[in-house]
Amino acid sequence: MKTFLMNLLAGICALLALVFIVVPGPSLIFLLAGLLCLSLNYPRARSWLKKAQVGFKNVCVQLDRRLR
Repeated sequence: MKTFLMNLLAGICALLALVFIVVPGPSLIFLLAGLLCLSLNYPRARSWLKKAQVGFKNVCVQLDRRLR
């Protein structure tokens, strides 16, 4: 039951991320939330979450350097 609810929540987050790609909104936050929910049960999703976190960190560091 717990796995089903986490997968359902991840699906809802993924759908919201897709909606917010089209209309202005926090699509990246919902995408990361969906990956977080999936990573609790699936090791492959955990590796995708780690790659996304590293990618977002690198982008933030580059933006910080450019804005200084």
